[in-house]
Amino acid sequence: MNEQITKMDSSNDKKKAQDEVTRYLISVKAIVSGGPCDSSSNSSGSLNSSSISMNDHIHYPQPQPDQLAQLAQEVYATDSLVLLISNLSNIEFDSRKMVVLLFNSLLRRKIGNRSPTIDYLLKRSQILTMLMKGTANPEISIHTTGMLKEAIKYEQVAHFLLFDNVFWKCFDYCQSDSFEISTDAFSILIDLLTLHKEVAGKFFQENKLKFIDHVNRLITSNSYVTKREAIRLLAQLILCKSNYNLMTTYVSSPHNLKIIMILLGDKSKNIQLESFNVFKVFIANPRKTKPITDILIKNRDRLLSFLADFNTDRKHDELFMVEKNFVIEQIESLPKIVSMSPLPDNSQSPVSGAQNSYHASSGVSGSNKYSPN
Repeated sequence: MNEQITKMDSSNDKKKAQDEVTRYLISVKAIVSGGPCDSSSNSSGSLNSSSISMNDHIHYPQPQPDQLAQLAQEVYATDSLVLLISNLSNIEFDSRKMVVLLFNSLLRRKIGNRSPTIDYLLKRSQILTMLMKGTANPEISIHTTGMLKEAIKYEQVAHFLLFDNVFWKCFDYCQSDSFEISTDAFSILIDLLTLHKEVAGKFFQENKLKFIDHVNRLITSNSYVTKREAIRLLAQLILCKSNYNLMTTYVSSPHNLKIIMILLGDKSKNIQLESFNVFKVFIANPRKTKPITDILIKNRDRLLSFLADFNTDRKHDELFMVEKNFVIEQIESLPKIVSMSPLPDNSQSPVSGAQNSYHASSGVSGSNKYSPN
């Protein structure tokens, strides 16, 4: 099969090579899924395409462990996965599904407590790198994302990806103009940062500042989808007890607080609510830094005015109302100061500042803009 895969790059032999690869993959599918396969199929599990005949009687055999084992060993020995995934865009669409089936079936194969395919992937880590980069290719992203998400379920794979430079490309893919690519990238990012809490905790311990910088770029994106998914992810992460180090670092920064306060005034109620889930952590933090406290005191009255009308349509949501009232009580307990400059009549913003700017000296008026001093 490997020889036919390499021929797909040739314009002269491409269609013929694609057909041959498809025939091989049909044979592989029969082994890993139990059918359909012809009754005269080679019991050895060989990838020889001569075992496939559309004229023979079709039946649906159960997968045979010895055939699966032989197939796996052949795939490992010949590096077929490397070739299949590196040439995935050259393989016909339906045949790509068979590659996904092969990959996922091999992942589930175990010998005792050992997962031989995971061991293989870590030795041939370029496969994982190619799968991650495949997220940016709309032609194959549906397939690479499916394979990658299955692989990320294994802690060793998640660890490799989190500590490899390719991980940071995921943030670029999240900002893609393609909804599908952006959605797939966020799905991968969420799995990497939430499925294995111990690994994620180690990652944040070593990379929290770099991560915060990258996630802040996402939550200040001009794209609604990117902004919504990023602030939702951030809220999920800092509310997780195992990410205490990330949470304390994030809520100690006045720069981060100003970003979140601006998002509180976003025109989207979804983004407002997700931003509130982050803002409430700033408020609940018993060890607020002086710069954080100063910002809250300076914007006390505006915050209270804003929160009084904030998401009033959720008044039947008991948990939300409890949290909102707690935030209001905490802000009310702050010292009250007299503002030296009047609030413009046409401003509904609870705080002053500059749109898309975090400098205390700036000022702006306008509705739905939550811009702190």
